[in-house]
Amino acid sequence: MGLPRKSLISLEATPYYHCVSRCVRRAFLCGKDERSGRCFEHRRQWIEDRLLELAEVFALDICAYAVMSNHYHVVLHINAARAEAWTLREVVDRWHQLFKGSSLSQRFARNEALNGAELARLEEMAAEWRARLMDISWFMRMLNESIARQANQEDGCTGRFWEGRFKSQALLDERALAACMAYVDLNPIRAKMADTPETSDHTSIQRRISAARDGKQPQELFPFAGNPREPMPIGPPFQLQDYLELVDWSGRCLREDKRGAIDEQLPPILERLQIDPRYWLYLNRNFESRFKSLVGCALGAQRL
Repeated sequence: MGLPRKSLISLEATPYYHCVSRCVRRAFLCGKDERSGRCFEHRRQWIEDRLLELAEVFALDICAYAVMSNHYHVVLHINAARAEAWTLREVVDRWHQLFKGSSLSQRFARNEALNGAELARLEEMAAEWRARLMDISWFMRMLNESIARQANQEDGCTGRFWEGRFKSQALLDERALAACMAYVDLNPIRAKMADTPETSDHTSIQRRISAARDGKQPQELFPFAGNPREPMPIGPPFQLQDYLELVDWSGRCLREDKRGAIDEQLPPILERLQIDPRYWLYLNRNFESRFKSLVGCALGAQRL
């Protein structure tokens, strides 16, 4: 029996989570139906577009993602500080991008006057909406429901499109975060859908590399904050260049003709994170199967 979602996602433990959602139709999410010859690769763009669109509405930052043929991965950061800083107007406007809201919120959005009791009731509703706008389960629900509707309409059918529950892993420290992000970014290479990170379509690593060529970080993704220091900016605690080199090095080592071979030119980030390179490569092949719901040093026996 799966654990309740509220026991798997806790801001007190960590703001970082790895989520995976799989399609019940397997190859018919974004792949090719060998029986009919129909190709559904365009649906990968649907998911990528909707993922990035929702991140603009929710108080959730996207650290990494990869859209595969029958599932997708996303590493999310819950940005509680951003949600708490929203005004009542901002909460209502964001919620209206997802739902109609209530008659009170619609009147408020039209700048109609509300009396004290009405305003108090709206603030109560907005408090609930604010909590939902920083809730991973609500984010995944909005993402999956919209894609399922599009796919069912295209297929001319009804019924379940995704597995009932998405899988989530709490990432308890920077080593777990780095390992998981690299695992997600390298999914197309492990699946032999791409030869290099920069040719991995519908992935965060391709988007980061494209922006890095212009000396930038992509606005759609959670920016790297650099190595830990005081005061520490918000963002994954790595240098962007270090992470890109790490993913590139890992991808080369994951190739079948390079399996087991460790390049002497190890990325310096591995030394800073105190991760053995051989164990790092093991994680990049087995991150999901090696760990269940929690990943990080706080685990003791399940420690990364």
